[in-house]
Amino acid sequence: MSDAYLVGAGQSDFGAFPEESYRSLFRAAYEAAEGSAGGVDPGDVDEAYVGTLGVGGRQLGLPGPAVTEHVGLHGVPCTRVENACAASGYALRSAVMAVKSGMVDLTLAGGFEVMTDASSEATRYWLGVSGETEWERMAGTTFSGVYAQMADAYMREYGVERESLSRVAVKNHANGAKNPRAHLRFTCSLEDAESAPVVADPLTLYHCCPTTDGAAAVFVASEEVAASFDDRVRIAGVGAASDRVGLFQRDTYTSIPASKRAAAAAYEIAGVGPDDLDFAEVHDCFAIAELLAYEDLGFCGRGEAAALIDSGATDPDGRLPVNTSGGLKSKGHPIGATGAGQAVEAFKQLTGGAGDRQLSDPRRGLTHNVGGSGGAAVVHVFEAEGADPAGADGRGVGA
Repeated sequence: MSDAYLVGAGQSDFGAFPEESYRSLFRAAYEAAEGSAGGVDPGDVDEAYVGTLGVGGRQLGLPGPAVTEHVGLHGVPCTRVENACAASGYALRSAVMAVKSGMVDLTLAGGFEVMTDASSEATRYWLGVSGETEWERMAGTTFSGVYAQMADAYMREYGVERESLSRVAVKNHANGAKNPRAHLRFTCSLEDAESAPVVADPLTLYHCCPTTDGAAAVFVASEEVAASFDDRVRIAGVGAASDRVGLFQRDTYTSIPASKRAAAAAYEIAGVGPDDLDFAEVHDCFAIAELLAYEDLGFCGRGEAAALIDSGATDPDGRLPVNTSGGLKSKGHPIGATGAGQAVEAFKQLTGGAGDRQLSDPRRGLTHNVGGSGGAAVVHVFEAEGADPAGADGRGVGA
């Protein structure tokens, strides 16, 4: 079975572009990915997988072929992937499976979303149906309201203060301020986050990601084809899992079981554990989601996430930097583009192209993409070319 490699990755600007076409946003991402790969002949692309929820852009049917045709991939088979906020994370997984199966040699995986060209009421509707529709959204529960329930349960169970949620916002805004593609390119203080208007108690405005437009794309190649590209990042492990869509249907409010299962599968395939990672991009649609991810991905024990963020361990100069891109909180969350956007950051970090936020010689990283409030999750483990065997360099959060 062939290994799969990222050989190019790029994204559009993330932000509010209500007058922008979803086609033009995807073209910007495609051209950025093509440029990072040193050029790709469209005739060499065998397959495409495109993630989108379909919030805006008005193209509900066949949005994948609509964007791939626009960038010159005429006749290339294209599959639309919809898994709420995990859409393009699953698109990337589909591309990896296609390459590993031996059926294709070079694939495109990506995603897009236009969220600001609709009314606020319509956008809230789409965000709501990313979760359980019949018993949560129709009963009046908002997306932020679901995560607020998770935050409240976590804080009560483990005696955590809201300040730890605010530290997530402070860290990710500091990172996003260094990312020229980020939606919210400004820093915030702990006081800013704590004193901001409450959106859904205990979550304030700074604990919530913005409504974002954007696109991201990556090229996935077989080992043989990847050898012809200058920059290659091995996709060492992939794991995915589904769960009950409604939060009320699950046994716990203080964990996302799908994340745990997806991470376990990815670690097993990659032959590594959380202690072998040098960085991670995790799904922080709300600040509590990042804290839950620390525990579900094995970065710390149950109930220890607040201590981890408070210690600075997940800062860029900490033991395990998390969300160097700014995360969903600052970089933005164009639903269908988020998972692929995380892979873009991993590619940049592992090939030395992250600019002002570049880490010192990272060799292995992880991306974690969640759909809704945990109905789906997908985790990828990436390795730089020539990465040392797992555990050989003594780095990672456990070092």
